[in-house]
Parts: sequence; C-alpha cells; structure tokens
Amino acid sequence: MKYQEFWQPYREHVQERFPLLVERLEQMTTEETTIDPFRTYFQHTALFLRDLCSLEEEICQGAWEDKSQKEWKEKNQELYQEILPECYETSYGNPAYAAGQLGESYGKLLGMLYADIRSLIPYAFEGRNFELTIFGELLVEIYNCFEQEKEPAIEEIRNILYWFFHDYGEIFTEIGVLSQSSPELDFYVRIIMDSDLSDLRYLYRYGFYITENERKTAEFLNRMPEEEIQAMADTYTEGYRIGFEVTGKDLSKKKYVGIRYPVGFERMMRAAVKNFQKMGLQPVVSRVGELSFSGRKTGSRSVESTSPNRQFEYDHKSDQAVYLDKALVERRLEALQTAYENRKEQAAWYAGPAVVETFGQTDFEPKNQPFAWQFQEKQQKLNVYYASQSMKITNTYVKGEERSYTIIAYPIPEIGDKFEEIFAKTVEINTLDYTQYQKMQQKMIDVLDQGEFVHITGKAGNTTDLTVALYPLEHPEKQTIFENCVADVNIPVGEVFTSPVLAGTNGCLHVTKVYLNGFQYLDLKLQFTDGMITHYTCRNFDTEEENQAFLKENLLKHHDTLPLGEFAIGTNTTAYQMGKEYGIQGKLPILIAEKTGPHFAVGDTCYSWAEDTAVFNPDGKEIVARENEVSKLRKTDPQKAYFNCHTDITIPYDELDRITVIKHDGTKVDVIQDGKFTVPGTEPLNQPLLETL
Repeated sequence: MKYQEFWQPYREHVQERFPLLVERLEQMTTEETTIDPFRTYFQHTALFLRDLCSLEEEICQGAWEDKSQKEWKEKNQELYQEILPECYETSYGNPAYAAGQLGESYGKLLGMLYADIRSLIPYAFEGRNFELTIFGELLVEIYNCFEQEKEPAIEEIRNILYWFFHDYGEIFTEIGVLSQSSPELDFYVRIIMDSDLSDLRYLYRYGFYITENERKTAEFLNRMPEEEIQAMADTYTEGYRIGFEVTGKDLSKKKYVGIRYPVGFERMMRAAVKNFQKMGLQPVVSRVGELSFSGRKTGSRSVESTSPNRQFEYDHKSDQAVYLDKALVERRLEALQTAYENRKEQAAWYAGPAVVETFGQTDFEPKNQPFAWQFQEKQQKLNVYYASQSMKITNTYVKGEERSYTIIAYPIPEIGDKFEEIFAKTVEINTLDYTQYQKMQQKMIDVLDQGEFVHITGKAGNTTDLTVALYPLEHPEKQTIFENCVADVNIPVGEVFTSPVLAGTNGCLHVTKVYLNGFQYLDLKLQFTDGMITHYTCRNFDTEEENQAFLKENLLKHHDTLPLGEFAIGTNTTAYQMGKEYGIQGKLPILIAEKTGPHFAVGDTCYSWAEDTAVFNPDGKEIVARENEVSKLRKTDPQKAYFNCHTDITIPYDELDRITVIKHDGTKVDVIQDGKFTVPGTEPLNQPLLETL
C-alpha cells in the first residue's frame, strides 16, 4: 500500500465537502454578517485556512518542482510570520491579544481554535485534506453562531468544540496507532530516501518552520566525507541493536523501528535507514502532530525543527482544558484499545524508538500568561489517569520486556560560532572507548555494592545534602545494585545507576541552574522524605505560588509528589570538559548532561514496565535493584505503580563536594571527594576535570 492509498479513505470521506469548504471560506473573507471585533477574527482565520487549502491542492497537483528554494523559503516565512516573536504581540495566537480584541471569554476559546488551525500547516504539505476539511467545518459552524442577532453563549461555543474533539478524537487516536505500525505511511521516509539532499528545497517539504539551524546543518552534513556520515549512522543503529543484545531481547521478532530525528539530518538518517533495513527493520514515523488533542509540545512529534516561538507553544500547551472531561478520556482510551486490537499483530512487531536529539537552543524562560488555558485540578488528575491507562494499554500490545530504544544527540548551529568544532567534539564523545569506561565503572560499582546508603553533598553554593538508601544484596557474589551503563541505548557512554530504596532516602537536592525538557530552572530545590518529594521550589518567578505551579505542571507532571526513581553517577568527564571549554554546560541535553555528574531522576525507575525481566552487567551479575516500594504495586494496584514520567536532574562536578558510601557497619568510603573520583583505577576520569581548572 502506498502513502496516497493509505489516506484515500480519509480523502474520499471529504471528497465532496472539501471544495464546498474552500468556497465557504472564500465567502467568509469578505462577508460582513458578523460584527466587529469578531468579523476581523473570522475573516483573518478563514483567509489563513483558505490559503492552506489552496497550498494543499497545489502541492498534490505536482507543483512542488516549479518553485525555487528562494520561493519556498519565502512561503515558509509567510506561513509562520504571524507567531514569530517580533509579530506575536498582535497575533490571535497570543492569548493576551485574543482576549484584548475579543473579550476574555471569547478570546480564550477562539484563540485556542486559532492555535489548532495554525497547527495544520504540515498537514497541507502532506496532502491531508481530511484534517483541513474538518477543522474548516468547525470554524464555519462557530462562525454561523456569530451571524445571529445576539452573540452566542460562551457555553454554546465551548460545547461545539467539545463535541468536535469527542467525535473526531477516535480518528486522531487511530491514526496515531496506525502510524506506529504502518511503513506505508512513509511521507518522511521518502523525503530521507528519495530527495536530492544537495538541493535544500527538500527541507521545506515537511511544512515545518525552517531556520538557519536546519539549513546550515544540512549544508554541514553535505560537506562531510561519506565515511564520517556512515560512522555517525553506525553509532546510532549499533546502539539500538546492542540495546536488545545486552538485555537479552530478541530483535529478530521485530519488523519496525520508530525513527525520530531533527530536520537537517537526512543524510545521516539515510545511512541509518539502510543499516536498519540490513537488520530486517523497516522505519516507521509516528504521526501525532501538534494539535491540542495530542498535547502540544509534549515531545511526541517524531520529526522536529526549530520552534517559531516557544512562548506560543507554552501559552497553548494546556488548550485541551477547553474540552477535557472524564467521558472524553474514557472514549479516547476505548479508541486506543480498539486501534491496538485491530493492529495487534503489527503492533507486536514494533521494536521501539531510535531517537536523534539536538541541543544548543537559546535558553527559554517561559512567561505565565493569565489568559492562557490552565487545567483544573480535576483535569490534571484526568491527565495523570489517561497517561497511566494509555501506557498500560500500549504495553499490552507493545510489551516493555520485548522492546528497546536508543538516543543520541548532536548540536545545532544556534549553539554559536564554534558549531562545527562542538559538533566534531560531540562525535568524539559519542564514540569514546566503552571498554575502558566499563572497567572503571565496575571498580566504582564494587565499592557502591558494599553500601547501605550513599551520602551526597554539594559545594560552591550548592546546598545538596541527600542520603540515598540502597537495595540490600542477598547474594553479592552473583548480584549487583548498580547497572554498568556503557554506550548502547543511552549514547554517550558514562554512568552507573540504580533504583533507590525509598524508605531511608532523605534530604535536599539542589541545583543552581538546570535545563530540563525545554525549560530552564533556577535554584531548583527538592526535599525528599522516605524517597518521596515533600517540598519543591525554584526561583523562576517572583512569587512562590507561581514557582510551585510551574514545578507541579512541568516537573511533577501534575502529580502531588514523585519518588526518587533513580540515583546515578555520571562518569563522562570528557563531556563535562567540552561543556566548560565552550561555555555550553547549560545547553547540553539531559542525555549528555546526566553523564557529567551525579544525577537523580524523579518519577519512575529506569526499569518501569519491565521490572520482572532479568538484566545483567557485563561481569555476569544480575542487577537486582529494578523496583522500589511504589513500582511493586504493579502486581496489586497498577494504577498507583507508575507515574509515566522520568526526569533526570544533574549536579555538575564543580558543584559537587562528596559522594560517600556508608557501609552496613557504619564505616565510610568516598567515591568522589571535592568533585574528583577517588576509587583506585578511576584516576583517568579526573584528567579532563583537571584540564577545566
């Protein structure tokens, strides 16, 4: 089945409706049947959507080759211009502007609708006129309400939005599942494999916002020798393969690998796709999109480009609050269950994601927008419930004990003038000799395995004072507490980690500045009592109320508390040296940053949904610390066992005083002292640290 054939049933569904919609949108751009300020809003929105529909038709008729790179660049800029930071103050995508122009109540609803309609830009490039049609019809239906003598009731508009997402949510959910197990949904793969990558017009085929990051990255990779591109692809795909090997999972049972990558990396991805094909794996790309229904900017989009405006995304991240209720959640879960059941054989062939991330973006400190939608407490609990139940359903059909993943990261040009140097250094870090690290890390584990507790303290303004309780070993001759993590699923090399015992894990974790999941946190402090967060604060906003709300939403993910799911010691001092040398410590992704010091994950353990699968270190010892007191509940109360989040928080070496192992007899031995490694045999790890002084 070809890509066009896959979408044909959806296109046929709107075959007669689409041209009628385009005609109606054209009429709306000049009609004066509504009063201002609503007339201006509807004319503006109808014009934007009509142009998207025209663009979709133009691309489907094969007009792509007729335009030059300059013309596509101008078109791309035109499509995103209104929400760029310099234009955002007068955009209906800005909740403050929408509220100011349309009134707070109408502005919040119509601004939310406008954000969803703007999210349709990539759909036009993919030839998906189904989504263009149904959202256009939604706009027309709401417009009709404003053509009456009296302004419609707020609840009438909200009900229209509710029933739209209630009715079409089943299809959105179905498409998400289908894309995970349908290689014929190959729009992105065809860009990778069929494009002339020397002709940068291909970058604009995605319909995403394209900047110098994407253009310069593509140009840079085009200049690289083929053997270097192949080496990058090999590191990425071998990490994936080895992830199955070291965990004893059978990759031969799988047929699909979920590729996730940034625009501009197509040359590397082409080599990677060929590598995966040699393993018997076909690439699939999740088709989630950026609609409010799927959760805008949740990290679920498989192909990424530079955001046109992160504040716009932050302002609209909770737009689902307009229509989220228990009935919608249950219907969505039912649709998810049905979609997986209908594709259960294909779903079982999904091996897991292979992810390429980027780093180097300018720091972003979000501003709270009083007119933006926020989830009510009941809705926050529904989000937590949906995350838990949807993961349970997914794990039934794509079993955690049978899948794996890999993640690797590279810088983008936005990181600064030394982009190419930093890129080369990152490639070096990603290919460090894992056998040397494996040996040094084993020496640390031999000491850590003797402990009942580990005590971590900070310095240089870092007030961390945290005691972590360790899993008790019954058979130390064949069991271990810590995993010796080398370069497989988590590239680059460099950490040992464990799932702490919660009872007895107490104290304060503090970082002066950290960048997590796209947000910068200042003076982040978490207090733990028996392994659970009992207090949290930061210094991002002027009031404690704002800080706590920010943390609860973005770090605790709407939970009242989270456990300490992981304690780890990062050993990649070369990565730390790179961060210091180029002044990019705050820009390193968590994938690399977690290797540059001890880190602590709040949320689930690293073994969530696969605790009962035996895992072994290279020395043959079984890693027995795979659960904690919360995840044990999976056998009696699964809904309480998982939080469906895992966020790593790293203390950099220069803020680290000591990591001390406290043995069962009360004696103590330092693993790190004054930020330096002290276990005999780990001295080489200190050389990069000394070079940064």
